[in-house]
Amino acid sequence: MTTSSRIRRSGLAPVLQARLALWTFVVVNVAIVEFLFLTAGKGKNEVLTVAKFFGLHAALIMMFQLLLVARLPWLDRRIGMDRLTVWHRWTGFTLLWTVLTHATIVVLGYATLDNVSMGKTFLALAGVPASLLGMLAATTVLVIGVVSTRAIRRRLQYETWHGLHLLLYVALGLAFVHQLLETTTFKSSVFAMVYWWALWLFAFGSLVAGRIVTPLILNSRHQFRVAAVVPESPDAVSVYVTGQGLDRLAAKSGQFCIWRFPGHRHWWLANPFSLSAEPDGRTLRLTAKAVGKGSAGLRTLRVGTRVFVEGPYGAFTSLHRTRPGVLLIAGGVGVTPIRALLQEHVPGDFVVLYRVRDEREAVLLGELRQLVAARRGRLHLLTGRTGQGARPFEPGALQQLVPDVVARDVYVCGPPAMTAAVLSGLRALNVPNAQVHAEKFGLA
Repeated sequence: MTTSSRIRRSGLAPVLQARLALWTFVVVNVAIVEFLFLTAGKGKNEVLTVAKFFGLHAALIMMFQLLLVARLPWLDRRIGMDRLTVWHRWTGFTLLWTVLTHATIVVLGYATLDNVSMGKTFLALAGVPASLLGMLAATTVLVIGVVSTRAIRRRLQYETWHGLHLLLYVALGLAFVHQLLETTTFKSSVFAMVYWWALWLFAFGSLVAGRIVTPLILNSRHQFRVAAVVPESPDAVSVYVTGQGLDRLAAKSGQFCIWRFPGHRHWWLANPFSLSAEPDGRTLRLTAKAVGKGSAGLRTLRVGTRVFVEGPYGAFTSLHRTRPGVLLIAGGVGVTPIRALLQEHVPGDFVVLYRVRDEREAVLLGELRQLVAARRGRLHLLTGRTGQGARPFEPGALQQLVPDVVARDVYVCGPPAMTAAVLSGLRALNVPNAQVHAEKFGLA
C-alpha cells in the first residue's frame, strides 16, 4: 500500500463534504418552509402571521436537532460527535428562543384580535387542547434550556442531566401533535402535507435508527463479552472484549465506543472509552484510568461478562490525513487513541509527544516505545508540572521538538487544558486548520 493511496492529496476534505451536505440540507429546507409560509395564506391578523412564521421555523429547528444527535455514521465519521453535540447545543438554544418568541406572539396576536389582556388570552388558550399541547411543549423546552446552561449543567451528575434532557423527545411529540391540530400550513396543499410528513419521518426515523435500532442489531449480531482484564498500572486497566464476527465491525483506530457492563453497573450507566489498540477483527481493547466509579471498577470485571457496545464513533481517524508526516500528541490517558493510530497499518513518518507529570503515570509507555521503534519514528516523553515551568506546547518549544510541524498532520488528545495549549501553539506556528485533528471523547 502506497502512501498516496491512503493520504488525500486533493479534492474536498471529508469534514467539508459533510458540512456542505448539512448546510445544503438546511438551506434547501429553509427555502421550502419560506415558500410554504408565503403561499399558505396569512393568519387572522398581522401579529398571528408573524407567530406562524416563527412556529414553522421552530418545527424545522426541532427536526434539525434530531438529526444532529441521531449519530448517523456518515456524519459522525467526518465531523465527529463532539462537534455535532456542540452544534446540537447551540441549535437547542436557538430553538428555545424561537419557541418562546412564537408562543409570546401567539398570545399577543389573540389578545389584539379579541381586545383583551394577554393574561386572559393565555388562560383562554390554555383551555384549547391544541394550544395547551403547544404550551406544554414550550414549557418543556424552557426547562431543558435552563438545566443545559453551563452554570446549572456543571452542578448536575451526567445521569441526572441526561434524564432531564430526554424530556426533549416528549416536547417534540407534543409539538408535532400541536402542529397537526393547529397550523394551516401543514395542510395547505398536497405538497405541504407530503413535505411535512416526509421531513418528520426522516428526522424521527434517523434518530430511532441511529440511537436504538442500530445498537440493538450490533449487539445481537456480535454478542460482545469480556475476554480479559489486564492491569496496566496501579490506576489503569485494559479490558479486552471479544464477540462474533468482529471482522465485520466497521471500527477504525482513533475511534471510541460507548460501553455498558450490565452485570457490573446499572444498564443505563455508560462510559465513552477510546479503542486503545487497532481493531484486529477478533478483539476490541479499551484502556481506562480510575477517575470515577465506572472506570475504577473495570478491574473487577469477570471474564465472560456481557458487554453492550454502541459505536464505534468519532472522526479522530486517518480518514482525515493530508500529509505523509504525522505528529501525534497525547496527554495522560489520552494516549489510548494515539496508541491505536500509531499501530494502524498506514504509512508515514511519525513523531509522538507524550505529556505526563511523571514517567510512572505514562500508561502504555512500553507499547508506545515498541510501536515507535517499529516505525522508526521518534517519541518524546514530556514530564513535569506545567505550573513549575514545563511548557512544552508553546510555539518555540513545539518547533524545537518538531521542526517540520507545519508540514505534518497533527492529532491531539488529552485533557482540555493541554489540548487548548497545543491548539494555541499550532495556531501561532500557522499550522493549517485542515492538518489539525482534535476531538473530545464524551457523551455531552
